[in-house]
Amino acid sequence: MKSSQLVAIIRRLEAMRESTDAEVQARRFEKDGKERCLVQYDAKTETFELEEYVYHQTYQFDDIDLIAIEIFELLQD
Repeated sequence: MKSSQLVAIIRRLEAMRESTDAEVQARRFEKDGKERCLVQYDAKTETFELEEYVYHQTYQFDDIDLIAIEIFELLQD
C-alpha cells in the first residue's frame, strides 16, 4: 500500500509550527522536480501563507487542514 501524501504534507506543516529556529519558517513543495508553491509559517501570527507558482496567487490560512488540502491539490495537477 502506498503511503499517504496528505499525511506527509501535514507532517511538514506541523514541523514548521513546532520549529523554534526562526520566527518565519518556509518550505517549498514540488512535483517531478518543479516547484509548485512556497509555504511560510509566521509563528507570531500563527498563520500560513501559500504562494502558488502556477497561478501567481497568494493565500493565507490559519487552519493546517485547509492549507494541507490546498497543497495536496496543487501537487495532483
